[in-house]
Amino acid sequence: MQEILLAILAYCIGSIPTSVWVSKHFFDIDIRDYGSGNAGATNTFRVLGSRWGSFVMVCDVLKGFAAVKLAFLLPGSFVENDIRFLNLQLIFGISAVLGHIFPIWANFRGGKGVATLFGIVIGISPWTALACSGIFVLVLYLTRFVSLSSILAGLAFPFFILVIFNVDNYFYRVFAIIVALLIILTHQKNIGRILRGNESKVPIFKNRDRRRQRNK
Repeated sequence: MQEILLAILAYCIGSIPTSVWVSKHFFDIDIRDYGSGNAGATNTFRVLGSRWGSFVMVCDVLKGFAAVKLAFLLPGSFVENDIRFLNLQLIFGISAVLGHIFPIWANFRGGKGVATLFGIVIGISPWTALACSGIFVLVLYLTRFVSLSSILAGLAFPFFILVIFNVDNYFYRVFAIIVALLIILTHQKNIGRILRGNESKVPIFKNRDRRRQRNK
């Protein structure tokens, strides 16, 4: 019973629609009416700029991180690094991601859950998170496409779990594969726009791009 209540709490944490609240409170708009129509950090970067995009991204990451840490509220019979403990962390994290995608506080119209998924990985296996974030930052620096950065980091996630770190937990291994598939599924429109050459770039690294233009 306690585990069910914590899973519901994790869903409620994930449902906090940071980008929607920021856009309505500070800009008097609904972020979902602009850009890609998505209530995630990427669309916030595009519509509201890098400062608010970064703020929303950090908040969305913290939602996943906080959700997995709810496992520490369980009785002492669940020991950290125990398989049952890890599985419960994943369940709470997945609940938060579902809350982010289908937020009860925002008419069930949320984001794609990538940042919240990343928060889960930080909370459970920080070294894997560091490796994936390195890929994300590198691709973002080279392309300024948050969507492409998220896709490639997401595809790298099961590779790190299954091959590099060889995590000995069946549930976690399946979770890693599902995450990669989910990211591809939720970014189909972005993939189409990238292939057509009309995907929007986020407003960061602009000074680098200006220098490149001047040097041509």
